[in-house]
Amino acid sequence: MNKTIYLLLTACTIACRDDVNPLLVGFNTPFQVPPFDAIRLEHHEPAFREAMRQHDAEIRAIVENEESPTFENTVVALDRSGRLLQRVSAIFFNLLETDANEERQALATRISPLLAAHDDAIKMNPALFARVKTLHDDGGENLDPVAARVLREYYTDFVRGGALLDEEKKERVTSINAELSTLALRFGDNLRKETDSFYLVIDDPLELAGLPGNVIAAATAEATSRGLPGKWVFTLYKPSLIPFLQYAASRPAREKLYKAYCSRGNNNNANDNKEIIQRIVQLRHEKANLLGFDTHAAYVLDVNMARAPGQVYAFLERVWKPALRVARRELEELSEIARAGGMNEPLENWDWWYYAEKLREQVHDLDETRIMPYLTLDNAREGMFEVAARLYGVTFHRRTDIPAYRPDVETYEVKERDGTHLGVLYMDYFTRPGKSAGAWMTEFRHYAREKDKELFPHVSLVFNFPSAVDGKPVLLNWDNVETLFHEFGHALHGFFSRGAYQRVAGVLPLDMVELPSQFLENWAREPEVLKRYARHVDTGEPMPDTLIEKLQASQHFNQGFATVEYVAAALLDMDWHVRAVLPPRDVIAFERALLKEHGLIREIVPRYRSTYFAHVFSGEYDAGYYVYLWAEVLDVDAFQAFKESGDIYNQELAARFRQHVLAEGGLGDPMQQYVKFRGALPSETPLLRKRGLLADR
Repeated sequence: MNKTIYLLLTACTIACRDDVNPLLVGFNTPFQVPPFDAIRLEHHEPAFREAMRQHDAEIRAIVENEESPTFENTVVALDRSGRLLQRVSAIFFNLLETDANEERQALATRISPLLAAHDDAIKMNPALFARVKTLHDDGGENLDPVAARVLREYYTDFVRGGALLDEEKKERVTSINAELSTLALRFGDNLRKETDSFYLVIDDPLELAGLPGNVIAAATAEATSRGLPGKWVFTLYKPSLIPFLQYAASRPAREKLYKAYCSRGNNNNANDNKEIIQRIVQLRHEKANLLGFDTHAAYVLDVNMARAPGQVYAFLERVWKPALRVARRELEELSEIARAGGMNEPLENWDWWYYAEKLREQVHDLDETRIMPYLTLDNAREGMFEVAARLYGVTFHRRTDIPAYRPDVETYEVKERDGTHLGVLYMDYFTRPGKSAGAWMTEFRHYAREKDKELFPHVSLVFNFPSAVDGKPVLLNWDNVETLFHEFGHALHGFFSRGAYQRVAGVLPLDMVELPSQFLENWAREPEVLKRYARHVDTGEPMPDTLIEKLQASQHFNQGFATVEYVAAALLDMDWHVRAVLPPRDVIAFERALLKEHGLIREIVPRYRSTYFAHVFSGEYDAGYYVYLWAEVLDVDAFQAFKESGDIYNQELAARFRQHVLAEGGLGDPMQQYVKFRGALPSETPLLRKRGLLADR
């Protein structure tokens, strides 16, 4: 070859390689994880557009197939389409939730309506739906049960997406979906900004009275990071907020911080969420009507286990009444302690956490400061890994060669008992500006099959734990530990999900999706497990039996409050999507009137008020926040099977749970899948007993 030509071609190759969008080519990384070190902001939008173009071409190939529709050339082809778009979307939107900034938010605002329109164009494609409908109307008689289920699910997706509507109504649904996608983003962005913008600065050390040393140290570090040396800063993120409410003796400071938390999205500023709520509720109701449902809740629940709003309200009511009774008794006990301490005013909601800690110390001789030295993040993580190993035989191996989206994100290879690869786990622990509040499990890649090849999951767990201070081990409170185990339960579900079809592999109905996570929480408190991971940060000694016994004895403590604040939020969610047929002019007045009607005592605020109810207005739990309690009926019943067996690590039971619920839960009727594991339908009684809400207590 001519040397000049060779040099020109080489230069072109290098230049072209530099121009390659890393999101659009095969990932040359361990286990084909995303190459986060190569992905830049400018790569996302062209990747979205190219992925949508390819997906359109895949759909067009199905529609233009001249052969008569078959399960293989229509449903399977549809199931395998859009893989690139799934990958591009997963990477971008996960980064948006963990590291939001103005540029990412602007891109999300531009791209989300396009994605909604793209999805609608597929679900409302008349030629594509005609092929699916032909197969559905034939009854799928020649299909195996799983394939028949896949066909039914896709048919239902099309109908719920508007495939049976006339063109005018289709256009309206498309318009509604585009606007809803933008409103959800605005709600979440406003909430992030509200959470980040407020912080309580304390410059008088007397106002730190009652706070544990590690909480003060964290506040010192927070102040320093904000350029406020010599002061203490507390934020609205839970790792800072909750300890302050529990221990700060300064009542005015507690009031200020708590009111700021409860007023997020309700400050009549640029980040106010009230008008967004009104519009979201109005659009959801209109869409439900267009699709043949009386309310948005009826539309959502039609494909859930609950089936209808009345069933959800009845379920919540069965828990609400005993919980209110217990909460009123707790209020009397807290008020008595407050009066004994010299407080003459009525107890307020910003006082509950503080006096509840006083009561726990008085009744159970226990407070968080005695527990936390035994709950280091590293030990708790290794403890939950050990639980997974003993139940299912899976192991977790730290890797430093897997690129992550931040330097402090840990990565692990997950292996089966025999050493075969099972997936990749990312662990993102610490709170920071730009990160959404709460904790969640997500995936950069879901389990899939491509012909004879398996694609194993890339699972990410995201938390908002306190950051390390001065290089010291991170100490968790008990809620943090349960959150760690909870999200890890979701991760195991992701790793174990199996199925030949994306539509059903690992896909549980919304009111069962929290079962895998809440199920694993049960092990966190077991004495046999605690003795393994709960070790003192300084001495390495295991948590003593006396402390474990106190922790066990306190499991019913404050459960009236915890249950009431949760159910109040679940009722509020249902009311927005059942009773707000015409969105109220005053969001706060509507919320207040409904909670009063339900009988909520003024000393307890719902876990989420409307203006910061992200699960409902920017997440996927609209008309579905009840599911955590619904799933708890199942998780308590499921764990009872292990207790009854006399072995919390019963591998036969674990294998059945893994197979019928975690691996194959989406392949059949969800309750039937649960019964395959348990052998019987679940009862609500164990749940009420666990929460200390039975009348005979």
